[in-house]
Amino acid sequence: MKQQEYATGIQWVPGGTSDGREGGARRGTTDACLAVRATRPDDVPGQLRPTASGGTGGSHGGFVAAHAPTLPPVGPAQAGAAAPAPPPAGSETSPDPGLLRLAGWFAAAAPQTAHDLFTAAFGLYGARHFSVVAAPEADHHGAPCAPAEVSWWHGPTAHASLSVRTGEPRPPRGLRRARRTAAVPAVPGAGPATVAGRPGKHRRPEPARAAAAPQDRSATAERRIAARLLLAHPLVTAAGPHGDGFPLIRRHRDWLTERFAALLGYRLVVGPWHARLRKAGLGPGGGRRLERPDTGAPFTPAGYAQLALALAVLVDAPEQLPLGRLTAAVRAAAAPTVAPAASDADLAAALRVLADWQVLSGPVPDTTDPAAVLTVDRELARAVPAGPPALAADTEDLIRRAAEGTPEVVVRRLLAENPVVLAEDLSAEQRAWLPAHRLGAAHALAEFLGLEPELRAEGVALLDPAGELTDLALTGTGTLTRAALLLVERLVEELRPLPGECPGAGVPIPDALIDGALGDIADEYGLTAGWGRDYLADRTALRRGALDLLHRMSLITPAPRGTFPPGWLLRAPAARYAPQAELLPAPGTGRHSRPDRPGDDPAPAHAPAPAAALVPAQARAPHADSRSQQELPA
Repeated sequence: MKQQEYATGIQWVPGGTSDGREGGARRGTTDACLAVRATRPDDVPGQLRPTASGGTGGSHGGFVAAHAPTLPPVGPAQAGAAAPAPPPAGSETSPDPGLLRLAGWFAAAAPQTAHDLFTAAFGLYGARHFSVVAAPEADHHGAPCAPAEVSWWHGPTAHASLSVRTGEPRPPRGLRRARRTAAVPAVPGAGPATVAGRPGKHRRPEPARAAAAPQDRSATAERRIAARLLLAHPLVTAAGPHGDGFPLIRRHRDWLTERFAALLGYRLVVGPWHARLRKAGLGPGGGRRLERPDTGAPFTPAGYAQLALALAVLVDAPEQLPLGRLTAAVRAAAAPTVAPAASDADLAAALRVLADWQVLSGPVPDTTDPAAVLTVDRELARAVPAGPPALAADTEDLIRRAAEGTPEVVVRRLLAENPVVLAEDLSAEQRAWLPAHRLGAAHALAEFLGLEPELRAEGVALLDPAGELTDLALTGTGTLTRAALLLVERLVEELRPLPGECPGAGVPIPDALIDGALGDIADEYGLTAGWGRDYLADRTALRRGALDLLHRMSLITPAPRGTFPPGWLLRAPAARYAPQAELLPAPGTGRHSRPDRPGDDPAPAHAPAPAAALVPAQARAPHADSRSQQELPA
């Protein structure tokens, strides 16, 4: 495509090229840029061969070159598909050795370590932010104060409305306006203006509404849209589901490349048909998991290993490849490096993910016919890995190296990618940098990405009022989102610390409290709000799903290792989703009250309540009033 088309802002997505391919980063005009192995009759399988660009084809993106199993030769295409020419003898290609090494690390990793490794090696995760904005900052007496003095435990809240909690549909809005702007039949002798068929004696005719002009976006708005799209979807193709925003990325690629590198240390690569934002890792315990497209279940270490093996084969595979040959090549590549713990379902899930990323196109995942011919996009296959594991000694070293950076860059990454950043979770250098620069860092990212900063005594959160720049949403109409929101509300009401108390990393949550609160919530809201019957019948699944959502949104965290019994800790940002603490009057401040002891003067009515009087509404034991009456002396 010509450069002037992108400069003038043509908003169209190409539908095909002369090579007949659809989807992915096509090579109709970029064949000269690809590394294609030359075919020589004296080639030896496993050795490096010269490419069209003058280099060698065995190392992609810095991966270590080593001897690896060979790709089985590809047979002729079946009837009904474009029949590729059979490869000459000796033209076999070898899987990428760096990706084979990564597959071995995946297979030997624990589930959480595998998620961290996927985040570090691929960086294909979206940003995650809260969407509901709290009220303006104020202390627990209602007086405005500086943001640094406000705690999430007792500060402004973003409490969800009752309609969201109960699932009751809201009444439709705009009916009055719809009646006024609706077409009104003319009434003889009634004048030029009528309303609902009745003459308007004193009503003037409303002017005709002008046709809506095309939206004129400024360069700043276009850059923000493109930046948000890349942060949410680090791999964008011209013909993919987010192809409408690809021309904006192309148009502002120089500015976006500079800003991503300066603020977050990310590298942006924009090609003719795809854009790839190479994100950094999030460190140990901060990994984002990949989910199966069909079931939504998280990938297992064996599934991650199959994904790395498939990419290792596809980076140098022929453009047309039968499914059976691809499956055989993946299994052959796994034999010397990966333990045989994967199943056919793991490989099928990996191929579905590659089809979603448009690395593969064709009948995947609609068929299991080994003769079905797939189209391979080698350019996208090489763009998927975010960084080479060549310099890393093992899994932990790769996870650590991928998250490295200066304190200011690492903190800005955490702010841009996570719902909340707490000072207690940062290293000593990062914690020392945050207090003096958190306002500037938050506002720089807010201007770049269109987010709204929320500064509290415990840390910083960047909010997305539009609710678009997040891969998870805490507020919604799903069963898990409603249950999690109601659960965190009740947990905060029960466990909220008093002003002046320092809970540290969080408040321990008793297991009995979680089970009891979820049981009450399911009984009160489950049937009336139309919750999923699977969750209502299986309370264990409901508990597991609700706690997992709260954990991924950084509202709860597992107790430190070695804690007995193991459990969860409630974190300060959880209080923003609960009602504000109820302020009880101090004793002796009533109008007709008498001093407790002779000679004591009552406190003035306008005096603030002591810290001990700030008690959550639900923290008091049920039926406290009746018990207190029974315990009064006769």
